Amino acid sequence: MTKRVLVTGGAGFLGSHLCERLLSEGHEVICLDNFGSGQRENIEELEDHPTFTVTDRDVRIPGSLPSVDRIYHLASRASPADFTDFPVNIALANTQGTRRLLDHARACDARMVFASTSEVYGDPEVHPQPETYTGNVNIRGVRGCYDESKRFGETLTVAYQRKYDVDARTVRIFNTYGPRMRPDDGRVVPTFVTQALRGDDLTIYGDGEQTRSFCYVDDLIEGLVSLMRIDDPEHDVYNIGKENERTIKELAHEVLDLTDSESDIVYEPLPEDDPGQRRPDITRAKTDLNWEPETPLREGLRRTVPYFKQHS
Repeated sequence: MTKRVLVTGGAGFLGSHLCERLLSEGHEVICLDNFGSGQRENIEELEDHPTFTVTDRDVRIPGSLPSVDRIYHLASRASPADFTDFPVNIALANTQGTRRLLDHARACDARMVFASTSEVYGDPEVHPQPETYTGNVNIRGVRGCYDESKRFGETLTVAYQRKYDVDARTVRIFNTYGPRMRPDDGRVVPTFVTQALRGDDLTIYGDGEQTRSFCYVDDLIEGLVSLMRIDDPEHDVYNIGKENERTIKELAHEVLDLTDSESDIVYEPLPEDDPGQRRPDITRAKTDLNWEPETPLREGLRRTVPYFKQHS
């Protein structure tokens, strides 16, 4: 059934892919973005679509919002490169902005998905991380503006469920990569690919043995849509990510091989609070949503590299 859908952060990396997917399914899509980190280029091919609308607005600022059936709240800077420069912006997008959208969902009886993050687990002491794990976050560290505001966004979401019976679900997104990431994003995939294509040394922070689980963007979007689609999920929070844990050093060598780069690898000190391990337990998503990622890392990187060749 056709729905009217609001996507906050719709011009961002994930948001633009989600808008594209929803339009392909026949929905009316309203993209709300202040273009702080989202890019007009990401949605320019969608702007002529008859059921696509762009609203240039900051989710933190009060103002009327259109009546909708569904809300995906993805609006927040997520790049580690932004944690130092935009900490207040990030903290308020995930708290004040989330409250505004929960109020709106309540007002128009809309179903909402709040995009949280694996960062709520901090530097985890439990591995892999199930949704029941409450995390190990440094609330005063440089990453705290993002990690802790997402945690409070989850708290608000649960409070609105309990107090006002708002149909709101939370997805904890693990490391996702693919076309439309900013080359200067600061996350490891765009950094490595950009460095390799330029012939620069690939910079590994720490010894490279820390791990991540990399999920290709198309698989991630399928997870978001699957969570929104289900009428009565068994749980109110789901990990969405890939279980295939890889070291940062392994990723660096994979990128060098795919790009035929002769770049070297250099090592720098590990940043504060950088997690040593990150891998989701996706049992809930497999069981309740019938979802799990399908794209192997090498194939996903192969689809990603051409984008950075055009934008580096």
